[in-house]
Amino acid sequence: MPKKVSNNAIRAAKEAANIASLIPDAEVELLFVVNLSKVKEEVLHSQNHEDIELKRKQKLIPVQQELTEKNVKYRVPFINGDPGPTIVDYANKNSVDLLIIGSRGLKTLQEFVLGSVSHKVVKRVHCPVMIVK
Repeated sequence: MPKKVSNNAIRAAKEAANIASLIPDAEVELLFVVNLSKVKEEVLHSQNHEDIELKRKQKLIPVQQELTEKNVKYRVPFINGDPGPTIVDYANKNSVDLLIIGSRGLKTLQEFVLGSVSHKVVKRVHCPVMIVK
């Protein structure tokens, strides 16, 4: 069974669905960043490439349901890379109007030492950002 998407990601999707449902012809992009440091773990726990792809898509089902319930159009680009810089690069190159990101809720010391993805994104992206926790 694939790991679940975080509750914060689901809450972020709910906010995106609420906002997008108010805008005619809005389209939401559910950016799925394949973290290269975790690919080895995926490969070890999968039969083949198709199995990996299926598990990734299954993770997104609860997030997609939030958008479907609000009749919001969406697409799911899959991109390889380190999450923070990859999200920033994608948003800056694709003229994103609003970036909505879930926060993992790191403790203060963890965030200080590791840095959170949401914090890295907010500092470098050129569009408005909403952090949902």
